[in-house]
Amino acid sequence: MKQHETATNVAVIGAGTMGAGIAQVCAAAGHTVTLVDVSAEALERGRKSVAKGLEKLVHKGRLGEAERDASLERLTFTGDLAAVGGAAVVIEAVFEAIAVKREVWEKLSEVATPEALLASNTSSLSLTEIAAGVAHPERFCGLHFFNPVPVLPLVEVVRALQTGAGTLERAEAFVRGLGKTPIVCDDRPGFIVNRLLIPYLNDAVHALAEGVASAEAIDSAMKLGANMPIGPLALLDLVGLDVALAAAESLHSEFGDPKFRPHPLLRQMVRAGKLGRKTGEGFFQYS
Repeated sequence: MKQHETATNVAVIGAGTMGAGIAQVCAAAGHTVTLVDVSAEALERGRKSVAKGLEKLVHKGRLGEAERDASLERLTFTGDLAAVGGAAVVIEAVFEAIAVKREVWEKLSEVATPEALLASNTSSLSLTEIAAGVAHPERFCGLHFFNPVPVLPLVEVVRALQTGAGTLERAEAFVRGLGKTPIVCDDRPGFIVNRLLIPYLNDAVHALAEGVASAEAIDSAMKLGANMPIGPLALLDLVGLDVALAAAESLHSEFGDPKFRPHPLLRQMVRAGKLGRKTGEGFFQYS
């Protein structure tokens, strides 16, 4: 992987699936990365996830062993939010709830440097609402990465109402330096991808619940008949049923359109803790 021409310090807040993936990509691009999480267990999972992700790239021939080792050396894992103070880029990837993100950004505003590029990885929440609680909101935007972060090339660069033009340019340049493709969009519910994707995924749950076909048959039909690389139910398992539910609820709340209303089966599975790949069970079983 080509290193970023202007490597810098990056802080990623949240060591979950998305945060670990973002940290991995940034480190592999040559940036010095600090991954921050208040949970020691989450940090350890994040550490293992990044190491496993880099090892996969080595096995696929996309990364040399020396590059893997150098990437790991550029990574620091900490529970201390004060470590964000030296970062030129701060990317928040915590739980998809507006109250949680607002609380985190209130604390980040106290420690981030006045020159830092500030970004949230939210997939469906209002960037404008989050920015309202951020110091220097003109330096704030959305950087919506997609799961799995090391694989998918798209990053939605989202313009909040407060975002400055220079911030967007800087964010686009940063994304390109990661080897990703930035696409700029305005702060509208679901941005581009989730606005179109969530109703499709939700319809697949409807079809399953109504007994149209089995989960395997529904997914096979969409792969073979619509040339989808992955079926909708398997994609829900990959994204995380809790993440998809939160996105659907946010879109339904914002638009008031019944097409965004999550099916009760999706909500029931989340309550049962069947969240997909990360828990070993969703619409399919995982070892």
